[in-house]
Amino acid sequence: MTQVILGEDERIESALRRFKRQVSKSGILSDVKRHQYFETPAEKRKRKAVTARRSRGSRR
Repeated sequence: MTQVILGEDERIESALRRFKRQVSKSGILSDVKRHQYFETPAEKRKRKAVTARRSRGSRR
């Protein structure tokens, strides 16, 4: 769980910026988006094959 503790004399805006940075680094939002809908095993295999194909193509 991501947690941000407000320091003394720290503005809410800067704490919110720190929180957003921590959330994006931890990958929470991408995980939530991926689990938003049910994905069948066939769809998982297809998605993994596409990502593998993309990563192989970038090595050229």
